[in-house]
Amino acid sequence: MNLEEKIKAIEDVFENLNQEVSSFQSRSSLGCKTGCGKCCFKPDIEATILEFLPFADYLYRQDKAHEWLEKTATSDEICILLNPHENDTGMCTQYKYRGLICRLFGFSARTNKYGKKELVTCATIKNGNAVSYAYAVEQIAAGGDVPVMNHHYLRLQAIDFELTREFFPINQAINRAIAVILHHYAYR
Repeated sequence: MNLEEKIKAIEDVFENLNQEVSSFQSRSSLGCKTGCGKCCFKPDIEATILEFLPFADYLYRQDKAHEWLEKTATSDEICILLNPHENDTGMCTQYKYRGLICRLFGFSARTNKYGKKELVTCATIKNGNAVSYAYAVEQIAAGGDVPVMNHHYLRLQAIDFELTREFFPINQAINRAIAVILHHYAYR
């Protein structure tokens, strides 16, 4: 699979996930509080290189890849895509290109050691709408449809195992994705 095909495949995984999350949110009535972004302030968010290839390719096409390569190389704090002053968009400046964990967290399940699905969400969602949260947990326990984290990570692995093999702090993952794109186009 060439780079363009990989990017298209990643975008397809993300689009499919967006639809699954939207459907789950609609059925459960769960949602993020407008302008929250608390989960984005965690300094230990990790991602793979592969999930940021669409963003890196976008930067390359906008002639901003080198600028962002420098920005991400010197930033080891919170996600560089976060803008705490963006109130209406959840604070992500590149929402379309956000990572997989950003798409999954709050509205997906993990599979526990007993093979049961458990909703992965935050205290703000749990406490902000306790009735909907309880309903969602009940529906998931009864076998209701919910995006499952490891299924989506496996879908990305099927696209390129090497670029999903290791998790990095999110800014490093973005930096490495940009480097992959620059390398690709430099030898094209």
